[in-house]
Order: sequence, then structure tokens, then C-alpha cells
Amino acid sequence: MTSYCRTVLDRAGVGYAVTDSRGNLLWCNRALGAVLGVPVEQAYGRSLPALLPGVPEVPAPVREVLVPGPKWLEVRCSRLGDDLMYEVVDVSAWRDRELTVTQEADALRRAQALGRMGTWEWSIREDRVTWSDTLLEMFGFAAGTAFDFELYSQLVHPDDLPMIEETLDAALKTGSVFTYTHRMLRPDGKERVFECFGEVVVGDDGTPLRALGTAHDVTQSSRVHDELVRMAEQDPLTGLPNRRALTRALEQELANNGSGALLVLDLDNFKDVNDLRGHAVGDRVMRMLASALQSRLGDRLIARLGGDEFAVVLPGASPKDASEVADGLRDAVAGFPLAGIGTPARITVSTGLAEFGPGDSWELVLANADLALYASKAAGRDRVTVYEPNHYADTVKRVSVLDRLRAALAGNGLALYGMPMVELTTGQVLGHELLLRLEDQQEPYLGPADFLPVAERSNLILEVDRWVLTTAIDALVAQPDPRLRFNVNVSGRTLEDPDFGNFVLDKLGSAGVAPGRLGLEITETAAVTNLDAAVTLATQLRSFGCRITLDDFGSGFGSFVHLKHLPITGIKIDGEFVKGIETSEADAVLVSGIVQIANGLGLSAVAEWVERPSQVDALKRLGVRVGQGFHLGRPIPLRDVVSAERMPPNGALSSQVVGAEDGARS
Repeated sequence: MTSYCRTVLDRAGVGYAVTDSRGNLLWCNRALGAVLGVPVEQAYGRSLPALLPGVPEVPAPVREVLVPGPKWLEVRCSRLGDDLMYEVVDVSAWRDRELTVTQEADALRRAQALGRMGTWEWSIREDRVTWSDTLLEMFGFAAGTAFDFELYSQLVHPDDLPMIEETLDAALKTGSVFTYTHRMLRPDGKERVFECFGEVVVGDDGTPLRALGTAHDVTQSSRVHDELVRMAEQDPLTGLPNRRALTRALEQELANNGSGALLVLDLDNFKDVNDLRGHAVGDRVMRMLASALQSRLGDRLIARLGGDEFAVVLPGASPKDASEVADGLRDAVAGFPLAGIGTPARITVSTGLAEFGPGDSWELVLANADLALYASKAAGRDRVTVYEPNHYADTVKRVSVLDRLRAALAGNGLALYGMPMVELTTGQVLGHELLLRLEDQQEPYLGPADFLPVAERSNLILEVDRWVLTTAIDALVAQPDPRLRFNVNVSGRTLEDPDFGNFVLDKLGSAGVAPGRLGLEITETAAVTNLDAAVTLATQLRSFGCRITLDDFGSGFGSFVHLKHLPITGIKIDGEFVKGIETSEADAVLVSGIVQIANGLGLSAVAEWVERPSQVDALKRLGVRVGQGFHLGRPIPLRDVVSAERMPPNGALSSQVVGAEDGARS
């Protein structure tokens, strides 16, 4: 009976798989192997979340996942003892039909409203095609233009023409209806996408007499679809594949018993470019460097892992070959012409190299390359280091940080400090941003810059963010004064947690806290990197009454564009624009523009890094109402924020002046 069931499952059109609790495949049927693009026997032991990015890693109801192809999958995950069982259904055809119905309805509405419907008729015996004037205009020609099928074929994208001819041939043989979508380069040089529907009219003897059809311009919806696919696996700043695309490619290479090498590159001192020339120039340099690296590699995969880190997969490469490639990339970065960009900073690159082969996992390979990269940094940067087992000592240190953080979560070793946000005219404290500190009484002391990046490279950050939010809400319950309002920071990883929004709302609801007393701050970089997730979370929480602030506004490329897409209630002006506001005319113009836009959109605006009285005066002249920084108030323990009496007017503005360096450590 067991053999019979296994045979049935193996022949099923639905994909089934069983993984252990960490997501490693223990069994799958042939249908799932086809979806993965990996032979069933070689899939065992591989990470299903890596091969199918987006699948749930814990039991979850049906979830739709978009994978390269592109394909739409419905994935259900359920418990099977101590293991997990996955059911994967390819619903691409259904989605295509749904899209077709939507486009047909849209075309009908437009035809009824505007009277524009592109039609054509093919007289088969005479081999003559008649085009409607509307369709000719859609193709870029004047009404009445002589236009035959040969000219039409010349304008159709050459990759699409064989598909059109095959579709028409099949329809003529069967006398059935048909549809196809193709690209066309119009005479004005613009590429458009057309979706065509048609039917064949046959005589009494079954001979095709003519074919009738309509054409709809679906360029916009096609671009939206392409953008969704691109955003899933593409870095928004550089256009390179992202970490998700890299791990999928590496896991597929390993699943097919491939061998080769992985390079992880980190741009040395890239922060100098941002500090000296600002983030707009930094973004420009990052895009140019990414293009230079990609041109050196040709067809080989290079991905941006985030920040100033890149990775390169080199299938079949020996350590010697991979080292030569890495040296070439190092030379390309070192020779990059920064002088014309207006900054004297010199950029070099540190590289870690790790071999991979059958039996390895993508996590191990990436970790080994990371260790080699750290060794390159420690040895003085601007060099290539091949992974060696003794690099493992560095991992021990990182694991130690995670262990301390886990212990702090379990044993009251974390603390929150409140930094006031102050009305610049009156000095009234309007709320506090909550900052995380590790107070576990262990040596060495770890500041946020020491433990948060480590946490954000693991799932531990999800627990940390939930602890921060829970602690903030508990404090609001303890002090019901509606004037006490908190902002908490949300990491980029938490944005991708589909349950976080419900977690926040459940906590607020059960605690009886007014949602307006809680605000979430999302950095602009995290929001752009996870745009869809940021929009979903912000929409959900804002509709409930929570405040949503875009932090470090102005630090990224195309900042103002993001205001169109993110349903936020406020922005925090990046400190880079504020620290020299009294002396820099450019900063003053930019801040003034940001304030005007914020006012026009009904958003609050808070200036960060307010460290001197002269900054307060300059910001007030530019229309900034609220500020934050060490001149206005240092972070104090959350318990003191909750128990303190309300600050008197102008009290915050009487604080002693501190240096910008101190403010940067807040």
C-alpha cells in the first residue's frame, strides 16, 4: 500500500515535498523536482527555501510565490510529525487566464468609453489583411496607410515572430480561436506590447476562409508584470541580482553537483564617499562601480548583497582561476576614476574566496567566503584571501555576539533609551525615539553598531524587534498619559515578516493602547530594498491609526519618488543635511525643499543631528518645527522617561552643547 501511494504521489501533477525543521529536503515527488529544475535524487538535502525563495519556513496557509520563469505557485506548509510537508501547485495558467480576463474587460471598457478598438481581418484566399484605422494609429501609422503582413512582420520583435506564425498555423489547422502577445517596434522607435485575440471562420467543408482579430496595447500592464519579476530578484539601486538571486543560483549549482568558487567583495572605505560628498554621489558611484564590475565579468553572475558588498559565482573555477578573477576586479575598483566625480577618496576592495563542491550547502559556502573576507579586512584591506579552516576563529567571535544577544533577550539584558523629539520654538517634548542598548554586564562592551549588524544577518533580529515593540507598548500601558508617545525602529528583515503587522495590532488591541501613541520608523534604505513589504506593513498599521515615519530621508537615490508609494505620516530629515545647515547654502535649500514637500503632502518633518543652538535657529527659519539631537536631549533610560515629570517649556533647548561626534553615537 505504501509503495502504491508513493507511486500515485510520484505521478501527481501537484508538487509534494517533506523537509526537516530547517527546510532541508528529505523527499519530493517528480512534479516538485520539475518546478525546482533539479533532478529529484540530487534535490535531497538541499534547502527548499533557497531553491524556492519566498516559501514559508513554518506551517502556513496557502501562500502565492512568484519564482523565476516567471511562474506563480501556490504553496501550503503543514506539520508532519517533527518535519514539514509542502504542497506546491503551479497556478501560472490560471493567473494568465485571470490576467487575460482582466485585460479583456479593460479593453471593452476603453472601447465603450473612447470608441477605440483595433481590429484586423485576413482574407485567406486572397492573402490580404485589412487593418482598422485605429489599429494603424496604434502601430504608429496614419489612417489609411497601405500596410501588409510583410511590413507588420518587419516591425514585430524578431524573437516573437516565430510564435505568431506557429499560433496562426495551428489555428488554421484546427479552426479554433487563438491569442498571442508580442512586442512591436513602432516607426517612432518606441516599443509597444500588443495582446491579440482572434478566430478562424471556416466554410462548410472546413476550409479556412478568413481570420478576424483584435489587438490591445498592453504595454503598461506588461511593464508592471516585468517590474514585479525584476523587483523580486534585483537590487533596486544597481540593477544587479540581489542576495535572493545569488543564493538560488548557488544552491542550484550545488544541487547539480557543481563545483567552483564564490567571491564576496566589500568596498573599503566607501563610507568616505558618502561622508565627503553625500549619499546622492555615493549612490551614483555605487551604480558606476557595479557596472564596472559587471563589465569585467561578462556573463558570470555578480550580485549585490547589500550595502557595499557584492558576490560573484564562478562555476568550474579553480582557486587559482578565481584568484585571478578577483585580482582583476580589485584592479578595476582601484583604477576607478573618482577625480571626475568630485571626491578625492580612493576606493579599494577586500575579497574573500571560498571553494564549493558536491556536498556543500550555500550557507556554508557563503559563510566561508565571509570569513575569508574578514581576514582580508584584518590584514589591511585591498587584498584577496582564500578561505582556510583557521578563519573559523572569527566565526566564534560572531557567534559569541549572537549568544550574548540571545541570553540578553532571555535574561533582561536589553534596555531601551528614549531620545526626545522636541518642538523647536517652545522646547516641548512631543515624543521619544526608543534606542536599543545591550546591558548584560559582560566585557567587552558592545554598542548598537557592534551587535545590530550581526543580528540583522540572522533571524534573531525578528525577535529583537518584537521585544522592542512589546516593551514600548508595556511602557505606554504603565503611563497612560496620551502625551507620552514612542517611535520604534523596524529592521529591513522585519519588514519581510508577514506576521509582524498583525503582531503589532494584536499587542495594541490587547493592551488597550491608542494606536496614535505608537510610531514605527523605517529607514529609507530598508524601505526601498523591501518596497512591497514596506508598503504592505505601512498601509496595514496606518489604517489602524499608527504613525509611520520614513527615517534618514534624503539618504537614498530618488528619495522624493518614494513619497508617492509609501503611505507614511512623517519623515526624518537625514542628519547629513542638518549638521552644516547654518553654513551650507546647499543644505539649506535642500532642507527647505523637503519641508515644503512634507507640508504639501501633510507629513510631519523632524530634523536629526541637532547638536548646536545655531542649528536650531537655522532650522526654524527654514520652517522645521521639530528636531532631535544631543543639543535637544540625550537618550535616557525608558524607566526614567515613563516616570519623569513633563518637561517644562524650553527646557530641552537649555541643554549644554555637545559635539556632532557624540550625537552620531546615539
